[in-house]
Amino acid sequence: MEALQEVAHIAGRPGLFKIVKPGRAGVIVESMDGNKKREIVSVNAKVSVLKDISIYSEEFNKSTPLAEIFMTMREKHGEKIDFDTKSASKEEFFDFFAQIMEDFDRERVYSSDIKKLIQWYNLLSADMPELFEASDEDNKEEE
Repeated sequence: MEALQEVAHIAGRPGLFKIVKPGRAGVIVESMDGNKKREIVSVNAKVSVLKDISIYSEEFNKSTPLAEIFMTMREKHGEKIDFDTKSASKEEFFDFFAQIMEDFDRERVYSSDIKKLIQWYNLLSADMPELFEASDEDNKEEE
């Protein structure tokens, strides 16, 4: 899942962006929403690379990297997660995510975070299936 180093979320903007290359005034990114629009994101913008994101655990000072969460989602739900994110309640989000990460911290992880994770997973699974193929091959070799 090293390719997660090339994918970012920009605070205040929906969706994910591929990092094309650093520029003088910031980072050049390309939207992953199908439009493939490129733009420069200023150095003042809060850009979070997915490889650096992790989910809080109930255990003190422990978290699970997003790559592991995505791999568990792949194992349990396949290529696409069919979950109604628009009408689900907070408890439905928490129950769903408990199947993926049993010990997540329900006080520091919000239902909006889980909704975002589901959307990101579906987007990455559709746009960058190679992220999961390498890991799928590794799992087959272990068996």
